[in-house]
Amino acid sequence: MKITHIETLCLSRLHEPERQWTTARYRTIKADCAIVVISTDDGLQGIGEACAYGVPGRIRDWVGWLGPELIGRDPDDTTIVPHPNGRSWAHDCAVAGIDAALWDLRGKLAGKPVSALLADQPQPRVRLYASSGCRYDWRQRPEQLIEEVLGYLADGYTACKMRIGTEWAWDGVTVDRFLGLMRELVQAVGGRMELMLDGNQRLTEPQALQIAAAIERLGFAWFEEPIPQDDIAGYARINAAVEIPITGGEQWTTVEQFRPYLEQRAYAIVQPDAGWCGITEALRIAAVAERYGVKLCPHNWHNGLMTMANAHLVAALPHPHVLELCMIQGPLQWEILADKPVIDAGWLDLPEHPGLGVALAEGLVERFPAIEGHYAIEIQR
Repeated sequence: MKITHIETLCLSRLHEPERQWTTARYRTIKADCAIVVISTDDGLQGIGEACAYGVPGRIRDWVGWLGPELIGRDPDDTTIVPHPNGRSWAHDCAVAGIDAALWDLRGKLAGKPVSALLADQPQPRVRLYASSGCRYDWRQRPEQLIEEVLGYLADGYTACKMRIGTEWAWDGVTVDRFLGLMRELVQAVGGRMELMLDGNQRLTEPQALQIAAAIERLGFAWFEEPIPQDDIAGYARINAAVEIPITGGEQWTTVEQFRPYLEQRAYAIVQPDAGWCGITEALRIAAVAERYGVKLCPHNWHNGLMTMANAHLVAALPHPHVLELCMIQGPLQWEILADKPVIDAGWLDLPEHPGLGVALAEGLVERFPAIEGHYAIEIQR
């Protein structure tokens, strides 16, 4: 079998006003998706979603650049996979989409789910955590966060991650005010689900230390990316100061980028994304992290095909924990697939079909034509 063609589907869907969400200084106005499709001379196709942070058009350009090297090659040959370079988001997202599509093809060739190619005894299902907390506004109704989290609890999710809201400087928000909302949330949840906090790299180290100590007492499961990502020493100090795991690394796409964080004990959990670095590199990162006693819990934003790639990755890990599921992507998230996988009580059942176990819906380009421009706009107050 030989690869004969590679293409990228660039898709978008505008959010209705009620679906738009605002966090920090940005309001998200649309959902994007980039899907790599690899065809073979035997009529089989492999599909893989690239993380749309790379901007779909730029991802398509990189796939077009990398693709000719794969034409005429055997998809079962693991040496043909391009390597992420850790320098260009669009390049690495393109590599990730190609990598996932190749794994999908290999699974179809072997008649096995991808997870069964990655591990001898993969888990049949993966626990999801509801990821959002991006809708509450410190000026209008910050208590919306509590209502949202309770909604996910009612839907059966056993864990939820939130962010720190709109720009604090707009409304004089302090660490104390923020922690007051966290205490109200914990009281409302009443121990019925795990809670995680993502700082989106927006805090200073003193703020992060104060919040980390407080949410540790409140029983939070982890504290993600509290300070700017390149402050390795700062992460190491925070991680050493508290028992709550300090996590991060969604932007890193190579083992080499994770090395100083692991060596300096800056992360207690690493969070690469198979849609950003590829399944192949994520496995390498997981193996190295395991040497340091560090778990891998993938970042996973955007759409359902990427969720499936990350789910197969998690199912194959020696110590699988949870997988992120974006709760605010809108209909594009699952309508790109012919059939949505089963999600029950916060667990995703991995399909028993070969490859990633899912197929693309018909007419995607016609239904969701690409919309140029960034997915969010900056707002001023």
